[in-house]
Amino acid sequence: MIRKRGSLIFCGMFLFISWNAILVLLLWGRPLSWQQDEPGQDPRPTKWVLGDILKIVDTIEEELAKQKQILTQIQKHPLLGEPSNRNNPKVIAPSEPVIPILVIACNRVTVKRCLDKLLQHRPSAELHPIIVSQDCGHTETSDVIRSYGSQVTHLKQPDLSDIAVRQEHKKFQGYYKISRHYHWALNQVFKTLSHSSVVIVEDDLEVAPDFFEYFRATLPLLKSDPTLWCVSAWNDNGREGFVDPGKASLLYRTDFFPGLGWMLLKEMWEELEPKWPASFWDDWMRQPEQRQNRACIRPEISRTLTFGRRGVSLGQFYDKYLRYIKLNTEFVPFTKLDLSYLNEDTYRANFEKEVYSAPVGTYEDIKQGLLTGPGPFCLIYSNKDSFKMLAKNLGIMDDLKSGVPRTGYRGVVSFFSRGRRIYLAPPPGWTQYDSTWS
Repeated sequence: MIRKRGSLIFCGMFLFISWNAILVLLLWGRPLSWQQDEPGQDPRPTKWVLGDILKIVDTIEEELAKQKQILTQIQKHPLLGEPSNRNNPKVIAPSEPVIPILVIACNRVTVKRCLDKLLQHRPSAELHPIIVSQDCGHTETSDVIRSYGSQVTHLKQPDLSDIAVRQEHKKFQGYYKISRHYHWALNQVFKTLSHSSVVIVEDDLEVAPDFFEYFRATLPLLKSDPTLWCVSAWNDNGREGFVDPGKASLLYRTDFFPGLGWMLLKEMWEELEPKWPASFWDDWMRQPEQRQNRACIRPEISRTLTFGRRGVSLGQFYDKYLRYIKLNTEFVPFTKLDLSYLNEDTYRANFEKEVYSAPVGTYEDIKQGLLTGPGPFCLIYSNKDSFKMLAKNLGIMDDLKSGVPRTGYRGVVSFFSRGRRIYLAPPPGWTQYDSTWS
């Protein structure tokens, strides 16, 4: 069928060329009668000759119009234009999702370090617009942000007033303002600017080279898995020596909300926004009423690093833990990796099998380097006190929020010690967190 259509088309082209060639030959070969009125005058064409020429011109114009129409049809035919997709339809790739970066800023001129790294590693301005939301009205910080021009969108929180709080909470005024700012800024992203997702960082965070790659790869998981409610770039126990340097691509599920560079969907904000707290928003996120047994994704090696010792928390945990967090330097092509192992059913079964089939060690064995074999090893805690004692002595963070340990998944905290994987775990048969462990 295709061969026959091709023959017809080329025949049409041949006839077109032949017809116009004949017209030209006829015009060249036709004799014209000329009239000479008087001797010495220039010969002029007779009236009938002029009329004949006009008729020929009209005929040629009509024929050219027809031939133009034929050529246009030939040009549009699928065999001569774009290849037909009737049997092999062209697959149109869906448009890539836009994931804006929301930078929460206040009065740190060092926001420049944060913005410089974001701009350095950003793969696309269209896919990752940077929105800086500034509270506090600090002029010097505002000048720094404005210096980036069109590279960032600069929003200013309009309400800078003090918040009425109980007398005993006067010293926590800063936490109330931060919570108010988050509420306003996230409404700007989702309601005013109509984005469907966002990655939130604060002005004292530096990002890794694969920061954007990490969130692009995990967005489909967050959208498709109802047992997930966020993706974080942070590992609370991610200090040098406590992570496996050879596992930069390794990701986990965690029941603890990490924050410090995290992705949120519009649908989740619509759930949280009506009940957003007046203060201490991050601890509020860790309460079971908000978490609802959902997990976050977090990396083995952090994709953010905090450099802000000064702040409303007055450097809590900074000198002991946060300043030593290892920032990933190896670019991992997450979007090309199979991350299906993070789906709840698969992940839970495989994780629990690995934890509870591992040889059981003791604290003394770990501290004295008496463990033999590559690991992993399991270290069992029985209650809140034993967890805190073991965590503190092993050098990992020992605080709990609503009963959930930092980085914990089903009560298990995974970390590296002396080059071996250790699982600090509750006894087999664990069912739920005890919110009184806080």
